Amino acid sequence: MFDPTSRYFAIETATQSVTDETGQPRLIAYKRRRFIPPAAGQTTLVEHTVAQGERLDQVTARYLGDPTQFWRVCDANIVLQPIELETGGRVVKIALPQL
Repeated sequence: MFDPTSRYFAIETATQSVTDETGQPRLIAYKRRRFIPPAAGQTTLVEHTVAQGERLDQVTARYLGDPTQFWRVCDANIVLQPIELETGGRVVKIALPQL
């Protein structure tokens, strides 16, 4: 369902049985809720000072080699949205991926 590098890959898939409009049963598959992991277990690779206008995917491409891994930087800094880390002058932690 999700690429192995996705933040949702390891999250348990759950199912819910519902009745559709024709009265037939239908099984809906979904991912359970994902919580930001505690920062205590992460190893900081580097701290980066965000330049004015710099996006988190650019930072992630530079340090982790993959712009789609921006969520790892969000996790390391305990934020949900990348835009929270895109303020010029802000120092963000770039952590090693947890295995």
